[in-house]
Order: sequence, then C-alpha cells, then structure tokens
Amino acid sequence: MNICVIGLGSMGRRRIRLLKEVMRDALIIGVDNNTERVQSVKKEYDIACYHSLDNVKDSLDCAFVCTPPQFHASIIRECLQRELHVFSEINLLSDLYEENKRLAQEKGKVLFLSSTPMYKEEMQYIDKRVKQSRSPCVYQYHVGQYLPDWHPWDNLKDFFVSNKMTNGCREYLAIELPWMQRTFGKILNFNVIKRKITGLDLDFPDVYMIQNEHENGNVGSLLIDVVSRQAVHHLEVFNEEFYIRWDGTPDSLWDKDIVTGEMKAVRAGSYKHEDGYADFINETAYAKEIDNFFETLKGGEPLYNFTEDQKILQLIDEIER
Repeated sequence: MNICVIGLGSMGRRRIRLLKEVMRDALIIGVDNNTERVQSVKKEYDIACYHSLDNVKDSLDCAFVCTPPQFHASIIRECLQRELHVFSEINLLSDLYEENKRLAQEKGKVLFLSSTPMYKEEMQYIDKRVKQSRSPCVYQYHVGQYLPDWHPWDNLKDFFVSNKMTNGCREYLAIELPWMQRTFGKILNFNVIKRKITGLDLDFPDVYMIQNEHENGNVGSLLIDVVSRQAVHHLEVFNEEFYIRWDGTPDSLWDKDIVTGEMKAVRAGSYKHEDGYADFINETAYAKEIDNFFETLKGGEPLYNFTEDQKILQLIDEIER
C-alpha cells in the first residue's frame, strides 16, 4: 500500500505517526508546498516528502487530505482524477461535494470523511444508553478553548480557525454535531444566541449558545466557544432513568447507579495522548478511523460519509446565520 499524506501541519503529522503504527509495511509519502514543513517531516519521520503531487515518482493507492479545509475540495478532486482513494479530514465547506461524490463513483474509488468522535468508545456508550432509554432525555454540553491556545506554535492569522469561513466555532460544530444527531436524533428546531466577547481580532462570533429540539423528543443545550481559558468538554445527559457525566476523556465517564445513588466510573476504551494537545485529544480514536478507512477499501462501511456531512454543514450554515 502506497499512501500519500497531503498537508504536513499538525494533523498531517498525526496521520503519518499513526499510519506508521497501523500500516507498518506501507510506503508513506508526504506532500506540502511549505519547504520548512517538508524538511521537518522528512527528518522527523524518515519518509520522502515533496512540494507537489506532480513530483511524486512512486505509484500511489490512496491519499490523506490534511491541509486547511478551504483547500480540500480541489485537492480531493485532483486525487480522484489520479485514481486514488481519498481520506479527508473534516471539510467545513461543502464545495464540490456533488462533483467529488460523482467522480469517486465513476472512478470506483472510496471517498472517506473523518468524524473522530464517532470512534470514541465514550460516545458509543452514551449512544447506547440514550437509545436504550424508554423516555426522552436532556443534555447539557459545553465545548470550548481559547482560540490562541489551539496551536500556540502558529501565528493565529495563519491558522484556518481564524478565518470567518472556516472559523473555530464552525469547526467545533462540524466535529460535534454528527455524533450528537446520531445519538439524540435529527435536530428539528433550534434557538441560538451568539456573541463576540473577546478582544481578539476576529470577524465572527466566538460564543454560540444553542438550544436544540430533536425529532424523537430529546432536548438539550450546546455551548460552543473559543473563549474559555481552560480547554473544556463537559457533557451531562439525564432523564428519570439515568444520569451520565463526561469530561472529554475515557477516564472521565461516569454513570449513576440509580438504585444505590453511587456515581460509577465507566472505563470506555484506551487513551493515548500526544504532548502539546488538550487532554480530550485521544489518539486512539484517530487510529480507529484510519482502520475504518482501510476496512472500507476492502468493502466495509464507513461510519460517516459526505452525504451526511452535507446535511450537517447546511445545519451549521443555518446556525451561523
């Protein structure tokens, strides 16, 4: 298997690191138009790196698109035209979705989309508990982190989350809404309050307070921000049958025993963390979706796809309006 990772920023490096673990016999090649990144990744991971796909001499089987999301659409199209299977990080924009889906079908290639929370065992546990319940539930969910703290090693203005079209709040929504709709049901109605409260030089709201009503009767509040000086993932889900609390990591999931009144820890999967990232960044979930991609190449089913994501992005557009 010959694999090309396009985009050698933090996500591209993560994919290379994990690919070397899960695909030990694969040939991995890096591509980035930034000379410094090319040299750094070449040295750190001992792989060949190039400035363009045109410079790659080896035949390729698939590509991991890890560039900033505003460039995904055209890169995905080029990869499909080159007869490559494609793994894409979250897109944030639905540019060329119909064209690329059609092209993938014509070429007989897999077009795979990341949705990392779906691979977390905590989310799978919560999903099971919610769907086993005999009555609707309520949730409160807060996801936030001060935007300059996301990548403190980067100039914020050079980081796509400071761009209005691909801003940090939009990325949080694109990460969280897919698993939330799958667990709690399609959002039928929502009410949103949005504000800009930081002094950061941003031209988009940095706080979204959203009340959701789901088609199956579940209701909840979602607070998304790029303001909190403490990185936070805090979720409570409850009704008269159960109470669950989660703080973003596999060792922070709790389920109350209603009979005894005791909060019981639920061990939900392994936890692999890379230094320099917030505690809720679990490398294990990223590895599992890489596994799912290669299973899909063999005829399996992806947990998430571009058609579902198109609807999520339309919902986010409505929330932002």
